Amino acid sequence: MKVQKMREWTPEELQAKVNEFSDRLFRLRFQFMNGQTDTLAKIRETRKDIARAKTLLREGEQKG
Repeated sequence: MKVQKMREWTPEELQAKVNEFSDRLFRLRFQFMNGQTDTLAKIRETRKDIARAKTLLREGEQKG
């Protein structure tokens, strides 16, 4: 997910996306451990998306 697109979201939308990404990460890790998927790329990208969203939330807190 691109940061520029994420910057347009409200804090509520960002928090909803963090929750969504966290759920996705849980499912991907579960699938990986059960051998249903062998790609770590999706797990890594999801972790980065969570970090981006949390960073933008934090920036918003510090600004206002």
